[in-house]
Amino acid sequence: MRRFRCLIAVCCLMGIAPFVVAAEPVNVGILGFDNYQATEYAAFFNNPKAEGELAGLRVTAAYPVTSPDYPMSAEFTAKWQAQMLALYKDDPNVKPVEIVSSIDDLLSKCDAVMIWSLDGRKHLQQATAVINAGKPLFIGRPAASEPQDAVAIYKLALDAKVPFWSCSQHRYSPGFIGMRSHPEVGKVLGCDVYGGFTKEVPDADKFTRPLHSIETLYTIMGPGVEKLSCVSTTAVEVVTATYRDGRVATYRGVKEGGVKYSATVFGDKGVSTAGIYGHGIPINGIVPTNDAYMGYGGLAIELAKFFKTKQVPVTPAETLEIFAFMQAMEESRAQSGAVVPLQNLWDAK
Repeated sequence: MRRFRCLIAVCCLMGIAPFVVAAEPVNVGILGFDNYQATEYAAFFNNPKAEGELAGLRVTAAYPVTSPDYPMSAEFTAKWQAQMLALYKDDPNVKPVEIVSSIDDLLSKCDAVMIWSLDGRKHLQQATAVINAGKPLFIGRPAASEPQDAVAIYKLALDAKVPFWSCSQHRYSPGFIGMRSHPEVGKVLGCDVYGGFTKEVPDADKFTRPLHSIETLYTIMGPGVEKLSCVSTTAVEVVTATYRDGRVATYRGVKEGGVKYSATVFGDKGVSTAGIYGHGIPINGIVPTNDAYMGYGGLAIELAKFFKTKQVPVTPAETLEIFAFMQAMEESRAQSGAVVPLQNLWDAK
């Protein structure tokens, strides 16, 4: 190392540009991949032509885990494993993802971990092993299936000083996150968010069904919900959320009829649609559809930044407020639409 530094110094004194040694890639492991997004992000990170933020990462290993209580978990795992192994297989410069047989083996082959297992009830146990190993961690939607498990994971990470975060990919859809500073909208005063609310889902998903749309609401409005009420029918879930500063947001969970994921945003300068999931910011009310699709690309970029810097882009308090929001939805529904205050899960940890 000393001889290397001396060589660099001599080159500089002689006016010769020293050679550049490429930084070692950040090796990322995948824990569970019955969620197809695991393969999508492996494709982003292992792309030999990746540029910018997406360059310098590599998915090295993946550990398959299945849930007997989750329909088609084993079938999905086999399907996405085949697709993952096929990524860039004709490129001699790309090493295939190694399928390992244990969490310990996975942790020995990576610098950071993504959990993509579908059954959120297993995430606390899975995250505990990763956090105890000191590996930076991201959990794909949902962080957990219940608020208490989400709180436990964040507490473990905080106590161990391990960077950890979780979010839906909807947070980084360009048209949604672009509403925070849309010149035609100005300061956001409220929004009406809408998306699907599937009637029949596995037990593991029942609590977190509205997570994509609630994450969109928080992406546009930010945290600070004080109370909410939830009206539930066979056709729809309608939530009215009141912020501490007096702003109001609504969520419409569609059970019957056509489903799209978007929002109408109200600001001090104007009103605009948030566009279409995966596409850019509407201009003069016109939603772009010929632009580059960014369904997973936005989150891929944020994950790349996180794995390189270890800086968490979404605070624990905000993510746990989203869990408190869904918890208050459940309580309001059980009380026939009563107004329910949100619990501060983060401070109560």
